[in-house]
Amino acid sequence: MEQEAKRNDGNDGGKDEEKLVHDSSVDHKGKVPLRASTGVWKASLFIITIEFSERLSYFGISANLISYLTNVLHQDLKTAAKNVNYWTGVTTVMPLAGGFVADAYLGRFTMVLMSSLIYLMGLSLLTMSELVPVIKPCNLGMCQKPRKIHEVLFFVALYCISLGTGGHKPCLESFGADQFEDDHLEERKKKMSYFNWWNVALCCGLLLGVTVIVYVQDKVSWGVADLILTIVMAVTILTFYMGKIYYRYQLPEGSPLTPLLQVLVAAIRKRKLPYPSSPSLLYEAPKLNLSQGRLLCHTSRLRFLDKAAIVEDSENISTEKTRNPWRLATVKKVEEMKLVLSMIPIWLTSLVFGVCVAQAATFFVKQAATMDRKIGNKFDIPPASIYSLAAIGMMVSVITYEKILIPFLRKVTGNERGISILQRIGIGMIFSTLSMVTAACVEMKRLKAVEKEIIQGGKKGPLSMRVFWLAPQYIIHGLGDGFALVGLQEYFYDQVPDSMRSLGVAFYLSVIGVGSFLSSFLIIIVDHITIKDGKSWIGKDLNMSRLDNFYWMLAALIVLNLGAYVFLARRYSYKNVERGVLVSHCPESDGAETVL
Repeated sequence: MEQEAKRNDGNDGGKDEEKLVHDSSVDHKGKVPLRASTGVWKASLFIITIEFSERLSYFGISANLISYLTNVLHQDLKTAAKNVNYWTGVTTVMPLAGGFVADAYLGRFTMVLMSSLIYLMGLSLLTMSELVPVIKPCNLGMCQKPRKIHEVLFFVALYCISLGTGGHKPCLESFGADQFEDDHLEERKKKMSYFNWWNVALCCGLLLGVTVIVYVQDKVSWGVADLILTIVMAVTILTFYMGKIYYRYQLPEGSPLTPLLQVLVAAIRKRKLPYPSSPSLLYEAPKLNLSQGRLLCHTSRLRFLDKAAIVEDSENISTEKTRNPWRLATVKKVEEMKLVLSMIPIWLTSLVFGVCVAQAATFFVKQAATMDRKIGNKFDIPPASIYSLAAIGMMVSVITYEKILIPFLRKVTGNERGISILQRIGIGMIFSTLSMVTAACVEMKRLKAVEKEIIQGGKKGPLSMRVFWLAPQYIIHGLGDGFALVGLQEYFYDQVPDSMRSLGVAFYLSVIGVGSFLSSFLIIIVDHITIKDGKSWIGKDLNMSRLDNFYWMLAALIVLNLGAYVFLARRYSYKNVERGVLVSHCPESDGAETVL
């Protein structure tokens, strides 16, 4: 637990929160002191292991979920696609709650452990729904309508996994990043590499999930596949717990939202006061106390909030205890509020990218199901396994960026990241646009094959068109993820206040979650509008639909959205951290990430 942090030598050092914060062996953020690089990476290895297991389980389920809903539960395409998007949306929005509870009360290690056990319970229920005779979909073979008890337990298990993900995803990634010290140059560079290697592990889990697990689901048994996932998760939870002696722990600091609300209230109360002649006249704690954390430099954006830090003659600021935080905020708290408000436009302009991500696990898979998936005479590729090409594309993208582009770009730009985080996200959005354009072109070709072989020729079964026609859209999609998804992880972890980093990762995940909900909303709207013309773009039968038009629409949306994103990104000011004491030591941010 966070209150029971261990020292470097592995000896027990259980302490209550107050002693941990003030002990000389712990830095001002409640972390154990700097260690050798091997210790940092050893801790990260234990953490990345459980992320591999979680991604194996998640993609093993999600990649083939639409096939399960249509083939086993016999839902039509629109209903199945909406159910997949709803589940994906809930799974990736729940981390907002989990991240808040972890940052405010439980701490990241405790939340990861608790949520992993809930995740394990969901996998166990999923296994029971397939293997227990009285709960199985039906007694023998295929059935037109599965048992109600199976359907209920199946969805209970799915949303139990969503609940587990709610605490697991935001805390595990931020807990891993916490192992690297922000104020140490070499460790800060290692943290940038950490996000890249984290996503390589994620892709390995994804790759095995959509190949090995999906193959077992299609060719052996859904129950056997769920049992494998349950066992792997149980083993990695134990492995994660065994690594606790190597971890750095970040103490929970209470609700991170309360100080933000205090800034807003104080600024409104003092809205009629004139701005001070110099930022140095704004209130900041006179010295960096052990619990305050890193100071943020003053910025000129959102100046209205600066009024919360104006000192009135009637205010007693002799000590921090006598200061009323609802009337007077520190510059640090004001700047944290500015950071959060500045992130909202970036979050909003990332949602269309989230909509495009949702297509890979729904309509891309259903396209594959209608095509020739044979390799040789006997082996049939499961439809969801084609998703592995996206994982390969993402791994190629991340490794190329880490090993080739970053060293080159550091020399060219002088930026320790190579390029800025928002530039990396923007490049990913361009790839996402190309993916949708490619998907539309391939779907046009597939519909021509449908017209020739099925409508005119009366052919039954899959088309003669090979499934590898889908490879370009999947690979381009994966290349884009290597830029945009990793960039979004870095952005929302790095740019939030230090006390909100679990919530920061949750904000990143909510891009995918809200994007999935928006995808479902678009499906409903598009179906409602286009069915009036006699042929829905997204009908019950994919061969009778016009999915290519839907992809063209998404490509147009993301191009328009990209224009707004570039406009905002060019004007964005990154977090500017100052290690000194006085606010006057801080220069204005020039748009580059800075640690002075």
